[in-house]
Amino acid sequence: MSKKEIKKIVLAYSGGLDTSIIIPWLKENYNNPEIIAVAADVGQGDELEGLEEKAIKTGASKLYIADLVDEMVDDVIIPSLKMGASYEQYLLGTAFARPIIGKKLVEIAKQENADAIAHGCTGKGNDQVRFELAIKRFAPEMTIIAPWRTWDIKSRDEEIDYAEAHNVPLKINRETNYSKDKNLWHLSHEGLDLEDPANEPQYEKKGFLEMGVSPVDAPDQPTYVTIDFEKGAPVALDGQKMKGSDIIRKLNQLGGENGIGLLDIVENRLVGMKDRGVYETPGGTILYHAHQALEMITVDKDTAHMKTKLAVDFADLIYNGKWFSPLREALSAFADKTQEYVTGSVKLKLYKGNIINAGITSPHSLYSEQLVTFGESDYDQGQATGFINLWGLPDTVQALREQGKL
Repeated sequence: MSKKEIKKIVLAYSGGLDTSIIIPWLKENYNNPEIIAVAADVGQGDELEGLEEKAIKTGASKLYIADLVDEMVDDVIIPSLKMGASYEQYLLGTAFARPIIGKKLVEIAKQENADAIAHGCTGKGNDQVRFELAIKRFAPEMTIIAPWRTWDIKSRDEEIDYAEAHNVPLKINRETNYSKDKNLWHLSHEGLDLEDPANEPQYEKKGFLEMGVSPVDAPDQPTYVTIDFEKGAPVALDGQKMKGSDIIRKLNQLGGENGIGLLDIVENRLVGMKDRGVYETPGGTILYHAHQALEMITVDKDTAHMKTKLAVDFADLIYNGKWFSPLREALSAFADKTQEYVTGSVKLKLYKGNIINAGITSPHSLYSEQLVTFGESDYDQGQATGFINLWGLPDTVQALREQGKL
C-alpha cells in the first residue's frame, strides 16, 4: 500500500521518546493520516499517566489503553515459568509483553478499519521482530510502518532535537536518556554509560534503580516468604491465595526491598549484535528460584534433564518473537505435562541480593528420607554390586580389548 493510500494508522504508543515523535513524523510523511494511539498497560504503573492528553496534543485522534496485565501473566509468563525458560540468564521481561501487545494492536486495527500498524522499534533491536511476527500471525495482509528503518534520524539526541522542534513534551533529558522498558515483570536499562561493558552500573546512584535497591543498601535482617504452587503455577503467598499478577506485585516489593533480581549482561540479539543491558526483575527472580526448588523434589531425573534442554529452545522462541508458533505451543504442552506433580510450598530467605532455600514441601515429593538416610534403612546396599558390574560392562570390555584378553 502506498503512502497516499494510507488514511488511518494504529500506533503502538508508550509515550516514550520514540513513539512521542512518531505521531508528528507520520503526519508529515504520510499525507496527514489519522493516528490512533494504542498504549498497552502491562503493569508499568505511572508511566501511563497523562498519556491521552499527550497523544492527542501531538496529533493522535484518540488513545486506547488496553489492560493486558493478567493476559500477559496467565498466558505468557506462567507458561514460561513452568518451562523454566530464560535467555542467557535474562528472564525475558520485554519479550514476554510483545506478543500480547502485537495481538491487541491487530484487534484494534481491525476494529478501526486501519490501513497500517506502526511501531517505534529500532532496526537494531529484537522488538521489531516480536511485534511484526505477532502482527503477521493475526493480520498477514496488514501494512507495517517502522519509522526507525526509514527516517533520517540517526540517534536519540537527534530524536530529542526533533521533539523540541515540534513541541513534543518529554519526561527525560539528555543526561538521563537511558533506553528503558518497564512492565510488571521487569525494568530494563540500556544506553549512555552502559554501552561500555567496562562501566559498572550505578546501582547506588539515586534514581537509577526503580524497582528496588542495591544489595549494598538492603536491610541487615533477612525477609522470609513462602510461595505455594499448584501444578507449577504460583497460587498463594504466605498462605494467602492470590492471582498470578498480584503475587508478582508483592514479590516485586519484597524482592526490591532486599536487592533481589539485578542482572548485568551482554546478550546476543537476534539481529546478530551483542548488547549490554541491566535488568531489574525482583519478583520474577524469586518465582523462578522457588519453582526450580519445588521441581527438585517433584520431577524425576530424566524429565528434569530433558526439560532443562528444551527450556533453551523455548526461551529462544520467545526471545526471537515466535510465541505464536506451533513449536512453542507444542513445548508448552510438554511443560504442562511435566508440572502435574509440581504442587507444594517453598520457603525462602531473602537477604542482600541473595535467595536462600529455607524449606521445601510437597504432597507429591519423590524425595525419600528413609531411602537416602545415613542411618538404618530397608535399602539393600548389596544390590549395588550387580548394578555397577552391568553399568561398567562397556568399560570392562574396552579394558580387556586393550590388554589383548578378548
